[in-house]
Amino acid sequence: MPRGLPKRRRFSNPRPLAFSPFARSIARLQSKRHNISPSEPHHRRKTSQSHGNGASNIKIGRVDEEEEEHDAVVQADFAFFDPKPDDFHGVKILLQSYLDNEQWDLSGFVDLILGQTTVGTVVKIEGEEDDGLFSVISALNLGRYKDHRCIMQLKEFLLKVCQDKDVLDDLKLILGENAPGVGLLVSQRVVNLPPELIIPLHDALFDEVSWATEDEPTEELRDSFQFKFYLLITKFYKNKHPDQRKGSSKGDCSEPVIYIKPEDEIFHKLSLWSFSFPLRTQHAATHELRSYRLMGLVMVVEEDKVSQFREELKSIVTD
Repeated sequence: MPRGLPKRRRFSNPRPLAFSPFARSIARLQSKRHNISPSEPHHRRKTSQSHGNGASNIKIGRVDEEEEEHDAVVQADFAFFDPKPDDFHGVKILLQSYLDNEQWDLSGFVDLILGQTTVGTVVKIEGEEDDGLFSVISALNLGRYKDHRCIMQLKEFLLKVCQDKDVLDDLKLILGENAPGVGLLVSQRVVNLPPELIIPLHDALFDEVSWATEDEPTEELRDSFQFKFYLLITKFYKNKHPDQRKGSSKGDCSEPVIYIKPEDEIFHKLSLWSFSFPLRTQHAATHELRSYRLMGLVMVVEEDKVSQFREELKSIVTD
């Protein structure tokens, strides 16, 4: 039975996906090629059991690359869709550096995400569904998929990169004995996705997880969404010289970290434990980021922190 009713919502003007003045300037640089501005957007929530193509829409203005020089704004309807096999290449592109440059069964991992249609969302532009995919979010039960090669390789990767002896035993527990109650929260998107979408994307995910515990056809499937923990693998920028004061040259800053996605700062604050690790793949540094190193970040968040996360996410995105 479909859940939820259509809702109309007006979003605030988009803001960079970071919080401090310096971090916001970095975000502006990253999204410089695609300036985005909203025009009376609305949101209709994607339901857990969709009919038709399972889409819901958010209307946003965006700058077309060809008209970029003139700051021309065209209308685009971003739509939420249930994952389907046709999304394979778009999701794979978004997740190509999910485990740094590790050689692993990424194709099998994408297949797991696309095969779970009741919990998970992909974002496209309506009417241009074949032209690109802008975001994917899902939650996979580590116990349910433990025998899949991609999940075994993911676990091996995390154990290999974890150099923090204080959390290594906790990590082994999450990946092993506690795995049936762990949801791997996978969230990736293009850097310039309108921030107006961040809240409904996460609302959709956590609502669908809740509904799946009641609506899935078998007890085994319903139980597989009874998560006690969420495991997140993401990236952030870490200052190479965290104790150094703000430099004299323009753009220097002593901020210890810069979160690429605003929700990661909240997850990090609420996490039960976390660890970071250096990435072998490094992007060309801008002038503003020359004092920073791109790092991997692994976090575990208890399920009972989700409601607090959702409230804090609303406060920072709509502020």
